[in-house]
Amino acid sequence: MIVTLIRHAESTGNAGMATVGPSVIELTENGVSQAEELANTWTESPTLIVISPYLRTKLTAQPTIERFPQVPVEEWPVQEFTYLDPVRWRGTTMAERLPAVESFWKSGDPAYRDSSATECFSDLLRRAEGLLGRLAKLPANSRVLIFTHGQFMQAVRLTLLMPKETDAAKLNTFRAFDNEYPLSNCAFFSLTDVCNSVAWRPDDASS
Repeated sequence: MIVTLIRHAESTGNAGMATVGPSVIELTENGVSQAEELANTWTESPTLIVISPYLRTKLTAQPTIERFPQVPVEEWPVQEFTYLDPVRWRGTTMAERLPAVESFWKSGDPAYRDSSATECFSDLLRRAEGLLGRLAKLPANSRVLIFTHGQFMQAVRLTLLMPKETDAAKLNTFRAFDNEYPLSNCAFFSLTDVCNSVAWRPDDASS
């Protein structure tokens, strides 16, 4: 089994523009070009294409879906970690949200929720674990492309690299890890032998 997790192409939020809400952020013109280039990098047809419920992953995946029209497409809960109240921060930029972002990551509490409309860090980890469990049930010869988001991908990495650590330990590691092993737009890494939890290694990342 080969599973490739792919971060979406450049979005309007990544480009510093104001956004209405996390699920409806679109791609920039550059992001559209990135998605088209990405579709041409796959040398073999996948057996399954997975997208998150968020628009920017669907738009990123579209050129790949069109390249492999025979491949089934499924929507799984691999969306980005939404930890700031989307109503409160509607119409703001990343720069305007930065103080709240820093405050969240300094909290040290994996159960903290900004509002009832958000996830806590433990929720993110459970989704990452759920993905790995779901993948482990697929046929051994599966080749899966998963169009997802940066922080979700980092949560999968930490789940594999720190299987015995607490949620709090992973939370306290997350930001430093994200800075040390950043994921640019359209960056991807692959996992093999998911049933036996063969983990991603830092030198596996590519874009």
